[in-house]
Amino acid sequence: MPADPSRIVTARQTLAHLGLTPADLTAHPDTPGRTMPTVAEYVPRVAAAASPGTRRTYGTYWDRMAAVLGHLRLDEVTASDIEALMRQVTATARTRRTGRQGRHAGEHVIAAARAVYRRAIADGYLTAADSPAHRVAKPRRLPNPRRALTPGELQDINLVARTSGNDVILDALLLRLHTETACRRGGALALRLADLDTRHCLVRLTEKGGTLRWQPITPTLAERLLDHAVGVRPGVQS
Repeated sequence: MPADPSRIVTARQTLAHLGLTPADLTAHPDTPGRTMPTVAEYVPRVAAAASPGTRRTYGTYWDRMAAVLGHLRLDEVTASDIEALMRQVTATARTRRTGRQGRHAGEHVIAAARAVYRRAIADGYLTAADSPAHRVAKPRRLPNPRRALTPGELQDINLVARTSGNDVILDALLLRLHTETACRRGGALALRLADLDTRHCLVRLTEKGGTLRWQPITPTLAERLLDHAVGVRPGVQS
C-alpha cells in the first residue's frame, strides 16, 4: 500500500520542527541510562572479556586504537579512521629480519578492531552492519616463505642439542617429539605423564585453542619419554 503523500509532508514538517532528519530516526539512540561508550572507555572492557592469548595478540593494537581513536564514540568511528590507523601502524612497524613490510601488523590492527566491534555488537550497542572495522579489507598476505628443514639441517640441530645446553637429554627428547609429531611448543610444554600411552605408542597433545589429539609415536620415543619422567619423578609407576 503506497504511503499517503500528505502524511509524508506532515511527517517531514514535524521532523523539521523538532530539528531532526530522517537519518536521525535510523541511528541507534542510546538506551535510557546506557550511553554509547567511547573507544577509550570500551577497549578495557573488551580486553577484560578476552582470553589471555587474545590479549597477548591484540593488546598492543587495542592500546594504539584507544590512543588514536579513544575520544570518539563507538558509533562515530568510520572505516576511514580504521584504515588510517592500519596505514599508520604498518608504516611504523618494527623492522625484523623475518618481517613482511608491516603487513602482519596491519592485519592485526584490523583483526583487533573487528574484535572490539564484535563485542559491541554482542553487547547490543551496534548492529553488524554498523561495524566500520568489517568494512576495511585486511592487507593481502604474501606467499609464505617458510619451508621444511632439510635432513642435513635437522641433523645439525640435533647434533648441537645433544652436545650443548644444560640438559642435553631433555633437549634431544623434545626435538625428537617435535620431529615425530610436528606439535607446537605449547603441546610439548603441556605434556604430562598421563598423556603418554606406551602400550599403544600414542601421546595426547593439547595445543593452541585447547585442541586435543592423540598422535602416534615410535616405541623408542615412548619408552624414552617414560624413562625420563620416572627419572625426574622417582616413584612414578609405568
